[in-house]
Order: sequence, then structure tokens, then C-alpha cells
Amino acid sequence: MKTITKEIQSAMTPAMALEILKEGNKRFVNNLKINRNLLQQANETSDGQHPFAVILSCIDSRTSVELIFDQGLGDVFSVRIAGNIINEDILGSMEFGCKVAGAKIIVVLGHTKCSAVKSACDHLEMGNLTALLSKIQPAVYDEKITLEHRNSANDEFVENVIAINIKRTVHAIMERSTILKEMIEMGEIAIVSGNHNITTGEVIFYDDAF
Repeated sequence: MKTITKEIQSAMTPAMALEILKEGNKRFVNNLKINRNLLQQANETSDGQHPFAVILSCIDSRTSVELIFDQGLGDVFSVRIAGNIINEDILGSMEFGCKVAGAKIIVVLGHTKCSAVKSACDHLEMGNLTALLSKIQPAVYDEKITLEHRNSANDEFVENVIAINIKRTVHAIMERSTILKEMIEMGEIAIVSGNHNITTGEVIFYDDAF
């Protein structure tokens, strides 16, 4: 697999970038990882990097985006935080990745059985985690289907909140970053969302892409 150069990145469209990720996830699910010379990629990217995607995911140890999308060194900007939420620093990092470094797509990636979301469902308060979970709480309140047992013991409720939280993050990015919103409206980049099934490894992309 070739190391991504500036020329390859420039010629890539957001749709092409998404397809690369989808194909990579298919390889991961089928245990058909591409054989890469990572040391060579490290050398080839030592003077500059040209990733094609910015991927916001959870810190969960089972959701390493380079692995589940079968990508190598220099391919993606990986932004990881519990519950795949955003803040000013993450937005700035995304703006750098797209506006300055030329990435073609932003992916907001949640995952099944997310412990951060479960903690928000249980209204956990603990140190600095309290402030982080407060950013997930709106998704808990937005879940209107479940009338009883609205806690982490209810798997269906948790998965509903996970999906809502993912989509809320996408909309928050659009609302809080004029730079990224303008790039999306101009067709320079796309923003998509997906959910990684930690049992099967499959990433299901939602249809409401921008």
C-alpha cells in the first residue's frame, strides 16, 4: 500500500476517502489486513504528512481507528476522547487537519457498549469525569423512546443514546466551526458518522452525511 503523498491527497474526493475507509473496515472484519512496511512509511512521512481523514472516536481500547479501518502511518488524523465528544481543542484539531493539512473527510465514530455513555445514562459524577459526561447528558435526555429502566442496565436504551450522541456530535461540529461548515458546503470535505460494533468489528455508517 502506497504512502499517501500530497498529490494523492489532492486528487482524492470526500467520496473516495469514505470508500477507502469502508474497504479498510471490510478487510478488518474479514481478517485480510494489507501487508504494510510501517518502517518505510515512517521514513516516507518523516518530512511531511498528508492524511486523507480526520476520525473522532472514543478512547476505548477496542476502537483503534488505524486497526479497524486497516490504515497505515500517515493515513489518518486520529482524535480520541471518551464518548467521542467535542470541545474547543478538538474542533481546532479538526480545523487544522482539514483546512491546513488537507484531509478530505471527518468521521465521528461511536461504538457499541460505550462505557462513557453508560456512565452518562447512570448520571455518574466523579472528579473531572463529571464535566465530560455532562456533554453526553443531552443525548440521554433526547432519547424519548424508553420510558422505564433508563440506565446502563438497559442495553437497548444505551445503544439508542449512543446513536443520538454520535449524531449530536456531528451537528455540534457544524454549528461550532464556521471553517469546517464552509468547507463542507463548498464540497471540499464531507462529514459522516458511524458506529463501530466492538463484537463483530463492523462499522455501520449512518446515512445523514454532509
